[in-house]
Amino acid sequence: MFHDRARIRVEAGRGGHGGLSFRREKFVPRGGPDGGDGGHGGDVLFVADADLRDLSFFQGRKRFRAEKGGPGRGANKHGADGDDVVLRIPVGTQVYSDDGQLIADLAGARSMMVAARGGSGGRGNRRFATPTRRAPRFAEVGLPGEELELELRLKLLADAALVGLPNAGKSSLLRRISNAKPKVANYPFTTLAPVLGTVDSPGGRQLTVADVPGLIEGASEGIGLGHEFLAHLERARLLVHVIDMADGDPAQRFALIDHELGAYGAGLDELPQIVVLNKVDVAGEVPFGLDDPRIRRVLRTSAVTGAGIKDLVGALFQLCPPPPETPDVPEDGIVEFLVYRPRPSGRTGFRILRTDRGYRVVGSAPGLEELEEALRAAGAKKGVEVEVDGGTLVLS
Repeated sequence: MFHDRARIRVEAGRGGHGGLSFRREKFVPRGGPDGGDGGHGGDVLFVADADLRDLSFFQGRKRFRAEKGGPGRGANKHGADGDDVVLRIPVGTQVYSDDGQLIADLAGARSMMVAARGGSGGRGNRRFATPTRRAPRFAEVGLPGEELELELRLKLLADAALVGLPNAGKSSLLRRISNAKPKVANYPFTTLAPVLGTVDSPGGRQLTVADVPGLIEGASEGIGLGHEFLAHLERARLLVHVIDMADGDPAQRFALIDHELGAYGAGLDELPQIVVLNKVDVAGEVPFGLDDPRIRRVLRTSAVTGAGIKDLVGALFQLCPPPPETPDVPEDGIVEFLVYRPRPSGRTGFRILRTDRGYRVVGSAPGLEELEEALRAAGAKKGVEVEVDGGTLVLS
């Protein structure tokens, strides 16, 4: 089953705690502090993979968590950085926040984004040593990683897209002109998910053509999953408007679909079009006198007999606009994603320190509920003493 949407939760790794340690060697009774820094928490990343076709991987798993950073240790040993989680998604996937804001648009192969950043590691007690404070008995706790609810929306990347009313013969045409094998039957809504096919020219050039499920009146308002289907037309550079010649006035049926394209927006009603008058084997010659500058060619075809199929393939290669220029891929294979909305770094106005007696909060402490939650996330157990603003708090 084709899946073009998914909701997931991503959690970056927490930074490792700084080490609280002192040199303890023979004949060195008062060794100095030697606690190393904690490791950085792992990130959660998205990478666009040209080999993937949909978001079905995310239907069975909804939560992804990166590894925590390792704690600092004695002998000035730093903790290991947490492993990243790299999630592969199809090219053309858009990433939205839980409030519906676009974060990233991964429209190019190997484009990448950091969905959630890992927390910084805490500083070990060695970092707090000064000429007047030679034996600091505290170390920083690692910062938490970012946690986000995200929605993934796939918009197909196709050179041309077949559009029309249900049962107009789009799937049959795609089978004729490409290597795709969509289901074909003599009833409406045979196609329930978009299908991609590759069309080859004698000169070796290739085009990708999408068969989008049939639209109905009101599709632009979301009727019949209209929004989901229309979204797959947004990246196409040429529309192939398929009209069933055996089903009434072709100009009227063209106007119905054209109205839905205009009402949806996103420039769909401005794209160049090829009008395909299909099923001429049963309808014969029905006039189509519509004059529209967007219509680059009108063709009469039959997916059953093959009439006009060669002309359709030739028109696709002749009329499909060239793809937009894509940036060069760096040597590391990663290109910048196209849209990015900055988020707060996740740093707070306070830090939590581990001491030899418990924990200490420095900076502007938050409310009690938020503070207790931060302490528990940092590893504090029930009953531990916490120094806050010169006083003592016992974690409940």
